[in-house]
Amino acid sequence: MTDSLSRTQVHPVDQMLPTGRLITLGFQHVLVMYAGAIAVPLIVGRALQLPPEEVAFLISADLFVCGLATLIQSLGMTQYFGIRLPVMMGVTFAAVGPMVAIAGQTPGTDGARALFGAIIAAGLIAILLAPLIGRVLRFFPPVVTGTVILAIGISLMPIGINWIFGLPVGPTAPMLVDPAQQAWLDGAIAAGGVPEGLRLAPAMPNPAYASGTNILIAVLVLGTILLVSRFARGFMANIAVLLGIAVGGVAAAAMGLMQFDKVGEAAWFAVIKPFHFGPPTFDPVMIVTMVLVMIVVMIESTGMFLALSDMCRRPINSRGLAAGLRADGLGTMLGGIFNTFPYTSFSQNVGLVGVTGIRSRFVCVAGGIIMIVLGLIPKMGALVESLPTTVLGGAGLVMFGMVAATGIRILSRVDFTANRHNLFVVAISIGMAMIPLVAPNFKQWLPHAIHPLIHSGILLAAVSAVALNWFYNGAAPADEAELAEAGRLADH
Repeated sequence: MTDSLSRTQVHPVDQMLPTGRLITLGFQHVLVMYAGAIAVPLIVGRALQLPPEEVAFLISADLFVCGLATLIQSLGMTQYFGIRLPVMMGVTFAAVGPMVAIAGQTPGTDGARALFGAIIAAGLIAILLAPLIGRVLRFFPPVVTGTVILAIGISLMPIGINWIFGLPVGPTAPMLVDPAQQAWLDGAIAAGGVPEGLRLAPAMPNPAYASGTNILIAVLVLGTILLVSRFARGFMANIAVLLGIAVGGVAAAAMGLMQFDKVGEAAWFAVIKPFHFGPPTFDPVMIVTMVLVMIVVMIESTGMFLALSDMCRRPINSRGLAAGLRADGLGTMLGGIFNTFPYTSFSQNVGLVGVTGIRSRFVCVAGGIIMIVLGLIPKMGALVESLPTTVLGGAGLVMFGMVAATGIRILSRVDFTANRHNLFVVAISIGMAMIPLVAPNFKQWLPHAIHPLIHSGILLAAVSAVALNWFYNGAAPADEAELAEAGRLADH
């Protein structure tokens, strides 16, 4: 099927695939994002000093709202909510640092009520701000879009690498979900809210770091994905990542790396009740803090949506972008109501769309339904959680690299010969993106109030690219920018 669809044809984004394929492809998306989905409630629940059963409830609530937010974003409630692209929603790591700091100041149930109140208010304010941020499309010509998407891929690569090798220090240090966003770590340790397994012990080398077993499994997963993508056809080629993860999971189980104790202990069913910890309270300072987080989230989401629109060959305009950002705000409001956290589009799954070539948003709708089921049936969630992250590492190299490759593809359409200033835009912005990766403690002497704004290499790259492009090239008028964006995607 060509991309120049007639009016009678259905765009690949809106195609409804057979039920079996939807479930299989949706489950593939769930596996890719699951580790990130459960990490934040684990960290924040421990920081709040909640009992283990309440932390387990936070994880189930998070999975449940991940599913709800995904349905809102991918399916689209109305023309005002939902980008209607293949998007999986999950808790943003940009919010972890401020939330751990809040938990350290006010632990326990009272802290949870204040935290969820701030999240509800921030979500509402984000909905109101969405149209304003949705107007930034004219500041995102291909040189900016390609640079930001390339920065997203570069920022994601350490995640897959650390999934494979683990942390180099600490006797029990597991593989962090997002080593590029460790702004929360110092505050969490100071607040006493980091789980024992996440504490760093620089003086004690981790014997499990870069173990031969981990490397072998990751190579097995990567090799399976490459073989399937090279020799398989049709549906089998589309689930290359899922097959690679499945082969790695079987190998890990055979080597005794999968523990099923938690599966036996988990309940079969759990109701996710709103305001589980009592009515929320609204602290102005906490609300302002979470609003800043949501602004960061919406700017990062803009880059994700532009990447997806390019992969899916479906142009987005300012109204569509605003609808996607409103869904971020609504998902965050639901998070506060159902005892969980701010939500954003998961970049891991953007890479999966590029790997599989499956553009149907209904695949992510199926993934959202699966997440809801996992939230209501903790035993199933525990089974998925037992998968070692080294299995995901082999797949991560492919998926995250695909995001970077998409940015390079967009940049290949930029004129660097007639306009050499574009070289400065890309070069400096990629350098800005590398700062948090290479020097994660660069902000240690800067005011803590601005840490949430500068901890993300993606955000630094986006701000740098927009500012430098405006400095060198100016910004197109809003109407011209939307026409150019539509034409840019329709031509490819």
